[in-house]
Amino acid sequence: MSDHPPARSRAAQLDSFGGPEVLDVREVPAPQAGPGQVRVRVTAAGLNPMDWIMTADADTAARFGLSLPAGFGTDYAGVVDQVGTGVSGFARGDRVFGGALSRAVADFVVVDATGVTAANEVHHTPDDVDDRTAATLTIAGRTASAALTVIAPGPADTVLIGGAAGGVGVFAVQLARIAGARVLGTGSAASAGFLRDLGAEPVVYGDGLADRVRALAPGGITAAIDLHGTETAHTARELGVPGDRICTIATQIDGVPAANGANAEPGALEEIARLVAQGRLRVPIAAGFPIDQIRGAAELQAGRHVHGKVVIDLSRR
Repeated sequence: MSDHPPARSRAAQLDSFGGPEVLDVREVPAPQAGPGQVRVRVTAAGLNPMDWIMTADADTAARFGLSLPAGFGTDYAGVVDQVGTGVSGFARGDRVFGGALSRAVADFVVVDATGVTAANEVHHTPDDVDDRTAATLTIAGRTASAALTVIAPGPADTVLIGGAAGGVGVFAVQLARIAGARVLGTGSAASAGFLRDLGAEPVVYGDGLADRVRALAPGGITAAIDLHGTETAHTARELGVPGDRICTIATQIDGVPAANGANAEPGALEEIARLVAQGRLRVPIAAGFPIDQIRGAAELQAGRHVHGKVVIDLSRR
């Protein structure tokens, strides 16, 4: 590792809020680690729906504390290359992953060494987890873990998971299966094989969902997570699941708890990384793009039909 790191950095940025078409790659001054911070040379950044949702318009961006010009992407993985004063537990050369709110798609990110939220956190990457996989864990892993905490599945449960083939779904399905539950996962007909590979029994979403679930689980379902909208949650209620065993992440329904990554239990992300390292949880990566193809990557991710995760490979030029 050079003792004279570059003074400039490539970064995905936008000068106006909107869709993928407003994204550009710029050369900007490389950020510097201050007291209590580490700088990470990013090797991979994972995309999530929240990346484009929170930069789609000014009002939403303001709720996340974003202003123009804004960066893009939150999940990252890479190597510590600069350590600020007062930092313990991290050293130059350490492989790390975490979250840097709307600024992860860049050659360098600076984060607080003691940060504990997906917006600003860093964790050691286990030896058996590659950087591309580590770059997919923070937002989706935290969100899935928080939702699972709400419904607390176990071996006696049959859980219906809506949007099971998406970025959060791949974690939620596997975590529920690890907990011993039977899992029914909604998706398109084309996603059936993908869902089976994750350990879920596929069921097509849309009109008639309740009848299809009854056919698959005549004994009923006992819990549900809706990762897309409200269809799964309302279906679960129709099938007699009590509100406190239903969880949403993308909407609010009276009497149904909602979860997000900020609600994840302490240590949840480290536990997910351990499960990946042990081979008990896998993260399907649907596609990888170099940073100069950020618009295409964001368009693919925003389409919400990709099976698994989309990753920006910062080491590719």
